[in-house]
Amino acid sequence: MTKIIKQPQLSYWQVWNVSFGFLGVQFGFALQNANASRILSDLGADLHSLSLFWIVAPLMGLIVQPIVGSASDRTWNRFGRRNPYILFGAIAAAIGMAFMPNASIAVAIMAPMIFGGIMLALMDGAFNVTMQPFRALVSDMVPSEQRNLGYSVQSLLINIGAVLGSILPFLLTNVIGLDNTAKAGEVAPSVIWAFYLGATALLGSVLWTVFRTKEYSPEQYSQYKGVDVEKLEQELAEKKPFFERLKGFFGLLKSMPTAMKQLAVVQFFSWFALFIMWVYTTPAITQYIWEVDPKWFDHDYLQSVGQIPEHIAAAKGAAGDWVGIIFAGYSLFAALFSIVLSKIADVFGRKLTYSISLFLGGLGYISFLAFQNSEITHVNLLITEVYVPKGALGLMLPMVGIGIAWAAILAMPYAILSESLPATKTGVYMGIFNFTIAAPQIVSALLAGQILANVFDNHAIYIIVLAGVSMVLGSIAVYFVNDESELTEVSSEDLVGVNH
Repeated sequence: MTKIIKQPQLSYWQVWNVSFGFLGVQFGFALQNANASRILSDLGADLHSLSLFWIVAPLMGLIVQPIVGSASDRTWNRFGRRNPYILFGAIAAAIGMAFMPNASIAVAIMAPMIFGGIMLALMDGAFNVTMQPFRALVSDMVPSEQRNLGYSVQSLLINIGAVLGSILPFLLTNVIGLDNTAKAGEVAPSVIWAFYLGATALLGSVLWTVFRTKEYSPEQYSQYKGVDVEKLEQELAEKKPFFERLKGFFGLLKSMPTAMKQLAVVQFFSWFALFIMWVYTTPAITQYIWEVDPKWFDHDYLQSVGQIPEHIAAAKGAAGDWVGIIFAGYSLFAALFSIVLSKIADVFGRKLTYSISLFLGGLGYISFLAFQNSEITHVNLLITEVYVPKGALGLMLPMVGIGIAWAAILAMPYAILSESLPATKTGVYMGIFNFTIAAPQIVSALLAGQILANVFDNHAIYIIVLAGVSMVLGSIAVYFVNDESELTEVSSEDLVGVNH
């Protein structure tokens, strides 16, 4: 029998070090989210087919995260338990980031947009290899009573990285002076250099976590988590045939905690909405605010006209840059909200905090309709001055609600879930939980483009409104989730009442 020892609390900066690599990973994700549709459109992808290119991202997560989660649960060597996977994933992601915006160099081998799609798959698969062990690392290293803090710091760092990644192409154009317009079949120089810098930031921040965080040994981990060390070592040493491991994996699916099943419904609605935002915000605001006709997103039409008119290319470039600004906006608001998120959740409960946050995000998406104003206005951003449509500037208001929702999505499900997971299966269950992120994105990828083409006649603003409705449904679904910590608190209060 293993003697249980209270896991030591970490200082704030130790918690920071554990999660610091998230900053770089999200730097890369933000560049992808704000620019992948822009890159693929520049390389020749149709508007309604964008979501099908994006489907590789959730598919990679669906495949990679459970495998990596299970493998990291069973790994314990001199480099650590989670750290080897985190570092390998970061290196692969950096390679994908360097090649994706340079897809036009592959024209002799294959169509540039196909090469771009392959690099998107590599990049996102590598992001998932890095991200999944990171979430498990926080659960491993941070004691239960600091779990809200741990995931809130994680959310803060994720959103700092997202702000930097989202705004970078805009800064490279408006501060450094790089060109933000793309010729047919090529990618704008500002976007190419943004991806180079993002790859550097990703590797640097991950190396910081890997070298500044010393993972617990199996003996320490067993004592802190109340796990039988001999049983743990036996599981680590045991080599099971593939089909037996597969059977065990499906067994875990059947026996997953109730809270995970309930959270899956919430995750479906929230990630269905997020996927739509990442894929279609650029064409939505280009059409709705910059008044670019949807035909300029049609591959066949672009082929028929040959050269893109200068004013259309300029409008698409400006709108693409502004998407980076508003994405940086919601990430900044998310980062600020992350600072107080754990305290709010401690006072009002995780469920209420989570539900209201999603509701505000849904209102944010729906309110895009209120900002159709193409009148040009002057904006002083301190680091530079720009002229943009008033409607584009007004979009900063919806970003407040979307940022609050994003901060909660990054923290609350994992804080709720971590209370109900067995310590020896944290990694694989976190990987399985990624199904609830990947599956709604796959559904969204398959349906959103068809809805956009056949219901909304390629007017992308209305697909953003649909995302808002989905997010509101997610806020309602939170009500039906069982939070183990809140149930425990209620049970303890009942016992006190009985003793009186």
